Amino acid sequence: MTRLSREALRGRAQTVLGPLDPAVLGPTLMHEHLLWDIRTPTMRADPDQGPEITLCNCFAINYGQRKAPANLLLTCEATAADELRQMARAGGRTVVELSSGGLDPRPNGLASLARTTGVHIVMGCGHYVDEYQPEANRTRDADSFAAEMIDQIQIGAWNTDVRAGIIGEIGCQAPWTDLEKRVMQGALLAMAETGAAVNVHPGRDPDQPQEVADFVRAAGADPTRVIVSHIDRTIFDEARLLRLADCGVVIEFDLFGQEQSFYPLADIDMPNDAVRLRLIRALIARGHLDRIVISHDICYRTRLSCFGGHGYGHIFANVVPMMARRGFSEDEIAAITRRNPARLLTFV
Repeated sequence: MTRLSREALRGRAQTVLGPLDPAVLGPTLMHEHLLWDIRTPTMRADPDQGPEITLCNCFAINYGQRKAPANLLLTCEATAADELRQMARAGGRTVVELSSGGLDPRPNGLASLARTTGVHIVMGCGHYVDEYQPEANRTRDADSFAAEMIDQIQIGAWNTDVRAGIIGEIGCQAPWTDLEKRVMQGALLAMAETGAAVNVHPGRDPDQPQEVADFVRAAGADPTRVIVSHIDRTIFDEARLLRLADCGVVIEFDLFGQEQSFYPLADIDMPNDAVRLRLIRALIARGHLDRIVISHDICYRTRLSCFGGHGYGHIFANVVPMMARRGFSEDEIAAITRRNPARLLTFV
């Protein structure tokens, strides 16, 4: 397979169908899953995968009242295509798909979805958190992980010729494991070599995103090319949030549409979309408009519209009008949904 040089990608964005002019990306969701399996290894081995999802049980499943491991799995391309078409009708144009190693990445399936729907899809690469990584990864060093990610961007990912256009989501935990740190170090090396941006899945401790930012700074990497995901389930006070943004990293609120208080992975008060917008307003007031991106991080079937959820179109159909009603200017909305994503997806 042919290797694309850094010079060939510089100034371009790379979708699963190839490089293109970033100006055509348009309104972009920066953190989604289209075809995925986020079940833990233990969950995958469980013979009881739960009931069929219906409008009668989706609320109970979302609130943890019904066991449903299969809710964390989607392999049906037809379902994903229908959901993407709904997003496009709502005004979306590009989706960043971050099902990295351990989450059952499907490059050929993503390429098929892009061809079928006309939606631009940018694929991630690298590895998710420790528990999801194969045993062979435990003896690998940072240079090995970097070489793998460079190849995934320049040659093809997961034994295909479909190339990644961003690094991530790179899995971290609290406490941060040695394996995860080596993968993160490899991601930063790959970022320096390829010019791609990095998306980080931080641990569920309010200080872990700052730990990641400090790690980036200590490595001499460019923080403005590092996106810290899942801020809305991790940081709940403005002081921590502003301190993190002041370090230069990009802040990603990516659970839009998930407004119920119940969150199965931590005992937190999940913010609703209005609270997310208030925190974004605080970042803008601090001068960080160029360090904000948003998305839904859909990885449960019950968040898809065909299973009773909000779907990938929620931000464009509902949140953007809410932003306008709450005093966000057209320029601010354009920065968050268009300009910032285009800059981050452009190879440097």
